[in-house]
Amino acid sequence: MQSATIFVRGHVQGVGFRWWTRARALELGLIGFARNMDDGRVEICAQGTPEAIDKLAALIQEEPSTTRRPGHVQVCVLQRGDPRSGLKGFQER
Repeated sequence: MQSATIFVRGHVQGVGFRWWTRARALELGLIGFARNMDDGRVEICAQGTPEAIDKLAALIQEEPSTTRRPGHVQVCVLQRGDPRSGLKGFQER
């Protein structure tokens, strides 16, 4: 089990990006959340297998998107870390 925080910059707020992220994360068996940040980025906390986290990051950056990802991603930064406690399911915050 691994945890990662993914920061996504671009046109990703107000377009259904968090909903799309939640759907992909659940398909990949990840737990965590996606939330809008005040500076226009989306922060994604994803926890699961390293392979599932890598797949989510790849889908976020995929251009053109094969999964109908809304918005436009300019930058995606992934920071790996230790698992967090208290996470259940995958939420939009």
